[in-house]
Amino acid sequence: MSYFLFKRFLMLLATLAAASVIVFGALEVLPGNAAQALMGPDADPAAVQAKARALGLDVPPARRYAGWIGGLLHGDMGLSYAYGAPVSQLVAERLAVTVPLALLAMALTVLLALPAGVLAAARHNRLGDVGLMTLAQVGMAIPNFWLAILLILLFSVKLQWFSAGGFDGWYFGDGLWRGLWAGVRALLLPAVALAVVQGAILARFVRASVLEVLREDFVRTARAKGLSRRGVLWGHVLRNAMIPVITVMGLQFAELLAGAIVVENVFYLPGLGRLVFQSIANRDLVVVRNCVLLLAGMVVVVNFVVDVLYALIDPRVKAR
Repeated sequence: MSYFLFKRFLMLLATLAAASVIVFGALEVLPGNAAQALMGPDADPAAVQAKARALGLDVPPARRYAGWIGGLLHGDMGLSYAYGAPVSQLVAERLAVTVPLALLAMALTVLLALPAGVLAAARHNRLGDVGLMTLAQVGMAIPNFWLAILLILLFSVKLQWFSAGGFDGWYFGDGLWRGLWAGVRALLLPAVALAVVQGAILARFVRASVLEVLREDFVRTARAKGLSRRGVLWGHVLRNAMIPVITVMGLQFAELLAGAIVVENVFYLPGLGRLVFQSIANRDLVVVRNCVLLLAGMVVVVNFVVDVLYALIDPRVKAR
């Protein structure tokens, strides 16, 4: 097990190193000038050059890359051009929105997908199966930003149960549970908008995986020993069916972390995706490259966790 984890950890480090080179190189070839964007289009060229020197943009790219990586190793992400604040502070504030949003959306995805997929597989080619998979197909076809707008119109404008957008932060001055509910309430509609699409996709994977395991010999043996169909389904089939499903869940969680930018903008959530979007518009490359690398790192770490879970569920994986 330790050798398996060591190999996966080396792959994690190599992927992060490659991602840092790609991110830095891609941003270097983008058109535009951060100093010009900060000074304005009508600024004096001499003032723009002075601003570029102050920002360190006149330093050769190799030295800037080495300085960036060295700062990251010491916990220093640099200073934002546009905000004039440490990037680490900006990122920490935005992660307090993005990570809970992704966790809540993933929890709703699992709550929707697992029962639906197992129930559809248990009623294969019957009315329940056809009905659930039809709903899943509709869910996969709905763009999450369009669903987000519909949720705002229904629950915010018409019923007025939730706010139409914004996030006031995690305030626990009035008590832990009240502060927690206030934050979850602000993130609930965005999480539903993300979870419906992801839940529909995951439900189809769960159904296919359960159906495949149901055809195995050990299922017939368990049934022959007198175990009920429900006991075999939930006690034996589901665990074996979860091996490929966990991979999909890991990819979906990584997508929720890195791909919620559209929903964050619809609900005006101050998340990491919205910060990246605003920083690109401002040519704030220090923020962009740190945020993109952070998102890439989160995706790699999620995949590493998936590999570990794979090894715990299926010991055969350790031998690879």
